Amino acid sequence: MLFLAILLFSYCQMSQHIQKTTANGKEMLSNPKLVLVQGTLNVVMKQNVTLSCLSEPGSPPVRYTLFKHNQQVSALNRSDLTPALFTLTISSASDMGEYKCKAEYNNSSGGKYSNSLNITLIEPISKPVLSSPTSQAKKGQNVTLSCFSENGSLPITYLFFKGTQNISPQKTMQKREAAVIFLFIDSLSDFGTYKCKANNSFPNNTKYSNAFNFTLAEERSHSQPLIISLGLILLLLIIGFALAIPFFIIPLYKAKKFKSTRPSIGLTSTVNAEESENEVIYSEIEPVKPEEEYINFCVIRREEEKAGKRACSTVYSKVLIRD
Repeated sequence: MLFLAILLFSYCQMSQHIQKTTANGKEMLSNPKLVLVQGTLNVVMKQNVTLSCLSEPGSPPVRYTLFKHNQQVSALNRSDLTPALFTLTISSASDMGEYKCKAEYNNSSGGKYSNSLNITLIEPISKPVLSSPTSQAKKGQNVTLSCFSENGSLPITYLFFKGTQNISPQKTMQKREAAVIFLFIDSLSDFGTYKCKANNSFPNNTKYSNAFNFTLAEERSHSQPLIISLGLILLLLIIGFALAIPFFIIPLYKAKKFKSTRPSIGLTSTVNAEESENEVIYSEIEPVKPEEEYINFCVIRREEEKAGKRACSTVYSKVLIRD
């Protein structure tokens, strides 16, 4: 029984070895591993990146080919079991993307492909802008501050501070949007200079924002709205009085003046009589009709008046009266 067990084990080992060899006696290649050995996958322009590709186990020589989006970039032959090293210089946006490598024996079909690595370009951030919906505040008021960098690769980390002191934990934004904090204005010490800074994975690229200051808002007097309301009412009264003058006051004044002259209408008057060598002329005015602006009057000679004659020798009709 022991002999049979040893024989079965030996047969299995031999079968596995046969399966791992090719028709020409070489050991079959496994899927190679593509790893980053120098630089970073988040790169800047003119940066060098070194990738390593190795299939183990395998029987040298082995041909390794590097691809980007299924397009060949470079190829190396290794006569030993050391990895193939591919050095890339990132010079344009076309160098970004997904890379893979392939391991195969010379003059053989097929081959095995590795995992993929994605190289992305990182851009430096622009100077962030610190702003608030209001620049004036008063004690007991809640205010907000927002910090935003328009350009730069994500994610971007923001930090707020007043003077040289941090006033909030750092905020890392995965989207292109502003970082916002809320503040409570509790005392005069909260009215000071605020700033924020921003950075991303781009090396040595911390940028500081503009300075922002909250100013103390003036307290409004409670009597100020009342004074404004009274001023508006007075102004409306003056405008109303000015509009009433030509439509009501002046016509009323004329009517009263006209009414005061009515008692003397129709009487003979000698006050304004004109004397000549032979005669004295009297004027007699007929009553004025209320709806007209005209009067009739006649002239009576004195000698005719003494003789009892009241007939008018001369009559003037419809003389227009104006004040």
